[in-house]
Amino acid sequence: MSDAKKNLLLFFDRPSEPCFMQKGEEKAVFEIPEHYYPEKYKALTSTIANRFGDDAGRSIPVRNIALPNLAQPMELPYNDQFSLFVPKHRRLAGKLIDIFMGMRDLEDLQSVCSYCQLRINPYMFNYCLSVAILHRPDTKGLNIPTFAETFPDKFMDPKVFRKAREVSNVVTSGVRMPVTIPVNYTANDSEPEQRVAYFREDIGINLHHWHWHLVYPFDSADRSIVNKDRRGELFYYMHQQIIARYNMERMCNGLSRVARYQNFRDPIEEGYFPKLDSQVASRAWPPRFAGTTIRDLDRPVDQIRADVSQLETWRDRFVQAVETLSVTLPNGRQMPLDEERGIDILGNMMESSIISPNRGYYGDLHNMGHVFISYSHDPDHRHLEQFGVMGDSATAMRDPVFYRWHSYIDDLFQLYKVKLTPYGDDKLDFPGVRVSSVSLEGAAGRNTLGTFWELSTVDLGRGLDFTPRGSVLARFTHLQHQDFNYVIEVNNTSGQSVMGTVRIFMAPVQDERGAPLSFDDQRRSMIELDKFTAGLRPGNNTIRHRSVDSSVTIPYERTFRDQSARPGDPGSEEAAEFDFCGCGWPHHMLIAKGNQQGYPVVLFAMVSNWAEDRVEQDLVGSCNDAASYCGIRDRKYPDRRAMGFPFDRPSPAQSLTDFLRPNMAMQNCSIRFTDTTIPRQQRR
Repeated sequence: MSDAKKNLLLFFDRPSEPCFMQKGEEKAVFEIPEHYYPEKYKALTSTIANRFGDDAGRSIPVRNIALPNLAQPMELPYNDQFSLFVPKHRRLAGKLIDIFMGMRDLEDLQSVCSYCQLRINPYMFNYCLSVAILHRPDTKGLNIPTFAETFPDKFMDPKVFRKAREVSNVVTSGVRMPVTIPVNYTANDSEPEQRVAYFREDIGINLHHWHWHLVYPFDSADRSIVNKDRRGELFYYMHQQIIARYNMERMCNGLSRVARYQNFRDPIEEGYFPKLDSQVASRAWPPRFAGTTIRDLDRPVDQIRADVSQLETWRDRFVQAVETLSVTLPNGRQMPLDEERGIDILGNMMESSIISPNRGYYGDLHNMGHVFISYSHDPDHRHLEQFGVMGDSATAMRDPVFYRWHSYIDDLFQLYKVKLTPYGDDKLDFPGVRVSSVSLEGAAGRNTLGTFWELSTVDLGRGLDFTPRGSVLARFTHLQHQDFNYVIEVNNTSGQSVMGTVRIFMAPVQDERGAPLSFDDQRRSMIELDKFTAGLRPGNNTIRHRSVDSSVTIPYERTFRDQSARPGDPGSEEAAEFDFCGCGWPHHMLIAKGNQQGYPVVLFAMVSNWAEDRVEQDLVGSCNDAASYCGIRDRKYPDRRAMGFPFDRPSPAQSLTDFLRPNMAMQNCSIRFTDTTIPRQQRR
């Protein structure tokens, strides 16, 4: 890797410490021009240079350039929280992204970053630099550290950091004992919602949500950064799948499915006390008490003045667009919501961005819903409080109300799906291809999935500022499942070799009362587990596919691995196994928890015609680990069908059995949970 690229990654190391302090394992120091120092340091420039430069492992000369106008990005106070959901923050971030993208080469980008790192809010700086690295041609293949490494305070109990600092100060070098993150530290068992806290507060799940919004930003002068292939449909589908997964998780734990948050005047039943502190803002994240009602916002500091009635107006206009299957454009003309692009257009309207077809009219329903909820404790800023966890994409999924809000958002999308013509045999069948069976093989037994708790370790050293250097290890407990294989028996009677797309889903079979799910409920509860292509020779074929190769997930090692261990240059052969896109559902959460009796589920497999599914494109050098939820960087979505096909629209079928075509099969399975905790290194 070139030094210029390597240097950019140093800005993620101990992000609240000035860049003129030693960074990374090499103790590198940025030698910045004198006028780059903020006023508070200007009288001490020579002292600072001597103090941190004398024993530096490497000096990095910073080019003195004509700096762009940074007044707008600097409007956000250094020690405030930053939120992509707040319109003002989005505008400031969009401006800074454009500045980073506009730098002529890596040396100039390094120069402007060294100036900005000393002045601009660390959360916003980190986000904007990450977006720029993902999208600049000269930084392609450069993998940024995970957000949990850089800002671990967004993911775990603040007691961990106090203990970590104590350990770091006592053991200043050598091996340090890991600090354990307590399980269920946000509430006790008398709170029913705590039964699924392991899902909501999972570090990997929250990293996925943060990284998805990193890959799909809202604002930029460069439309190509925002206007990615099927972006709006991905927004719909990724969140729809989160809700389906969460509902199964709830039913595994004896809870009902999520109640939609659809009446904006009703109190929010659940409270949430996040037990998080912000190391940058030096404040505890505010709680939301049970029974809180969202109210009109008047927060001049955030440039937000909005009434709850605005949400209702935007909602009504969205529904009207669905009812008429057309969108009103700014010039008054109508854009049809056809079968091919309708859901994508609606997704771009719902998650308002610069590619929304009429932002002024359809507004900002999804994002502002997050904002109203996140400020419900202090809507007029009289108590000088900042937003709650619903206001940050890295923390929003911790809050039970996230799932209530997104269940309602999904209902609005489903109004459109209901209007589409049900799939017929011409779309569902694959003539000449017959799937006789689908089953599971694994250590838990045939057609049984085994789950348990796993104890893992993550290094927080990169994100803990102003402590003695070295690794700071934290142990955390998360759900895990035993590896398994899919076995699909297929008969190709066409007389010639063909390619098929194998689509694998799983769904519950009972509702929260133990009654059979209606097919429409089961259809909406289908969780995509995998999608891959398979060659089918004439006659009988046995397809075996490993669960670890899921198109939905990224492996544990890729979610949490320390980037400093990455071998070779980006794109080189030795780095090939390490290269990844950080966007993807964490593999340890592929399978729901189940229960000790064995939670009943149905496994569904379909083989569709790859000739009708395929998208012609070159995937060499692209990240495609978790294409189902995240797409593929700089490429088209690798499936021509609607996301969620064949379950994305209603069917006249009365049951899954009734829905089956010859190229489909189902199998009743169970998920058996063992209440034991196994350290990760002992797994077999």
